[in-house]
Amino acid sequence: MGIIVQKFGGTSVADPQKIHNVARAAIREKNNGNQVVVVVSAMGHTTDYLISLAKEVTEKPSPREMDMLLSTGEQVSIALLSMAIQAEGCDAISMNASQVGIITESIHGMARILDVKTEKLTEHLNKGKIVVVAGFQGITPDFEITTLGRGGSDTSAVAIAAALNADRCDIYTDVDGVYTADPRIVPKVEKLEQISYEEMLELARVGANVLHPRSVETAKQCNVLMRVRSSFNLDDVGTLILGVKDMEIYKPVAGTAADSSQVRIVLTHVSDTPGYAAKLFSELAENNISVDMIIQSYARENGTNDIAFTVHKDNKNDALTVCEKVRDELKTGEIFVDDDISKVSIVGAGMVDRPGIAASMFRALADVGINIKMISTSEIKISCLVEKGTEKLAIKTLCKEFHLDSESAAVVNGDLPPESFK
Repeated sequence: MGIIVQKFGGTSVADPQKIHNVARAAIREKNNGNQVVVVVSAMGHTTDYLISLAKEVTEKPSPREMDMLLSTGEQVSIALLSMAIQAEGCDAISMNASQVGIITESIHGMARILDVKTEKLTEHLNKGKIVVVAGFQGITPDFEITTLGRGGSDTSAVAIAAALNADRCDIYTDVDGVYTADPRIVPKVEKLEQISYEEMLELARVGANVLHPRSVETAKQCNVLMRVRSSFNLDDVGTLILGVKDMEIYKPVAGTAADSSQVRIVLTHVSDTPGYAAKLFSELAENNISVDMIIQSYARENGTNDIAFTVHKDNKNDALTVCEKVRDELKTGEIFVDDDISKVSIVGAGMVDRPGIAASMFRALADVGINIKMISTSEIKISCLVEKGTEKLAIKTLCKEFHLDSESAAVVNGDLPPESFK
C-alpha cells in the first residue's frame, strides 16, 4: 500500500458539486489500494474576498491578524470536503496546520515550512481514513498561525508528501498537464508526458502559471515525484515531474513561456568601482524586492557603467525609491523606466552542451521583426525582453522554430519509437 498526496485548488472546490467531485477523486485513489492525504485551498475567490474585507476595516491590517483571517478560508474547505467524503461512504477527517504540526518560520504572510510532523497523519491513515489537510497555512513553534504566500497550498502538499515519503504528489488544476506553450496562444501545442524538476522550475519562474516555483523547488530538494492532473478528467494521467537523470531527452527545448508582468529599470553612469553594484542590489534585497534579469554594460571611457534590471510591476515604485536613494548616495546618473516590455523564454534540459540554440532563437525572432532588448541565460533557459504586444507572436515563432507544436513535433518525432515517450 502506497501513500498518495492530492492537492486541489480553489476552483476545484468552488461549490458543493465540485467538492463532491473532489471527494470521489480521493475515494477513487483510496480504492486503488493507496492511503490518501488531500490538501485543499480555500473555496473559489474566498481569499480575495477576505483580503478586501480586511481593507474595508483598515487600510493597514496587521500581518498577524491577516494570517488569522486568511487561514479561515481553508478551514471551511477541509470541513466541507470531509463531510462530502463521508457522505460518499468513506471515512475521513479534516485537520488544520496546527493539528497536523506544519511548523513554519515566525514570518507572517510569506512563511517557509521548517518541519511537518507525521504522527497524527500516520495514525489516521493507518485507521483507513482519508485525511483532508488545510493548505497555505502553518504554525510557528510558539503556536502563532502563519500563511505561506502565493503557491502555498502546492508547497504544503509537496512538503507533506516529502515528510510521509509518499509515492507521489498529484497537483490537480483546471488544466490537464504541462504544455510546451500556453494553449491560448498556440492552439496545437503539445502536452508533455514528463518534464524534469529543473525544467518545470525554470518554466514556473519565467511565466508558466501551472505550478508555483516554491513547490517545484521543494519537490526537487526532497525528490518528490509529482503529477499535474486535471480536476475534471480523472482518467487523464497528466504530466509527470521527475529528476532529469530519469528522463530520456530527445528535444533541446521542452517549453516556452511569456511574462508581461515585469518592468525594466536602468541606472546610468554608475561608477565602475567594487561594491557599487552590491550597494544597489543589497538595498533592493533589504526592501524585499526580487530582481529577475540583470545586465551591466561595458565600462565607458569615463569609468562608469549602466546597470539594467527587471522587477515585478508591483514592486516598481519601491524599486524606484531604492534607486533614487542609491543615486543620491553614489552620485550616479539618471534613472530610466521601461514599462513596455514582455519576457519570452525557452527552457530545456536538452540545451546543455548543444550549441546553436541561442542563435536559432535570436534568428527566429529577428525573422518576424521582433527586437531583443535584454538577454538572460542559464544552462537550461534563455530569456529575452521584447516589446510588449509582440510576446504572442514570439511564442508562436519559437514553438515553430523548436518543434513544440503538435504538427512540427510529429515530423521531428516520427522516427522515434512510441515507447520512448511513455
